[in-house]
Amino acid sequence: MDKSFVETYFNFEKVDWANMQQATLDTLFMTFFSMVLVVVIGLLLGLALYSLGRKQTAGANIFYNVVSIISNAFRSTPFMILMVLIIPFTTLLVGSFLGAKAAIPALVLSAAPFYARMVEIAFREVNPGVIEAAEAMGASYWEIIYKIVIPESVPALISGLTVTTISMIGYTAMAGAIGAGGLGALAWQEGFQRGNYTVTLVATVIILIVVFIIQGVGDFLAKATDKR
Repeated sequence: MDKSFVETYFNFEKVDWANMQQATLDTLFMTFFSMVLVVVIGLLLGLALYSLGRKQTAGANIFYNVVSIISNAFRSTPFMILMVLIIPFTTLLVGSFLGAKAAIPALVLSAAPFYARMVEIAFREVNPGVIEAAEAMGASYWEIIYKIVIPESVPALISGLTVTTISMIGYTAMAGAIGAGGLGALAWQEGFQRGNYTVTLVATVIILIVVFIIQGVGDFLAKATDKR
C-alpha cells in the first residue's frame, strides 16, 4: 500500500478526538430533538391529509390541496436553500443562525412534510374492510383512528420513521457546512478545507455506524410489530 495513501487517510495523530466527540454529540443532539418534533408534526399533518383525503366534500378537497401544496413546497425545497432562506426566522426563534440549535427549525421544516406523507400512505394502506366493519359496529371516527388505523399502521410508521431519521442525519451533515456544527462541519472545515482527510474519514465512519444502528433497530421494531 502506498505510504502517501496511508498518511492521507489513516494518520490518526491528526484527529482531535475531543472535537470529534463533541461533533458526534452535536449531530446526535440535532437528530434527536429534530426527530421528536418531526414525529409530532408529521403524525398530525399526516392524519390531517388522511382525514381530508377520505372526505368527498368540496371543502375537504380544497383544504387537502392547500395542505398538500404547502407540504410539497417544504419537502421539495433543497435543504441548504431552505436553511439559508429561514435564517431571519431561525435567528428570531433561537437567537442565532449558528450552532446545533439553529439547525433544528430547518431540519424540522424539511423532514416533517416528508414524514407526514409517509404517515398518510401508511394510514391509507390499512384494510378498508376492517374500517368499514368498525363503522358498521358504531365506532366513532376517533375510535377508528386510535384503535384500528394507528395500530395497524405501526410497522409502516416505524419504517417511515427509520428512513426519515437516516435522511435527517444527512441533513445535519449539510447543515454543518453552513455553521450548524456536528460531524458535517468537522468533516468540511477540518477535513476538506485544511486537507485533513483522516478527520473526514473518521467522521464518515461514525455517521455510517449511527446509520447502521438506526436502520437495524428500525428493521427489528418493524418486524416485531408486524402482525402479518
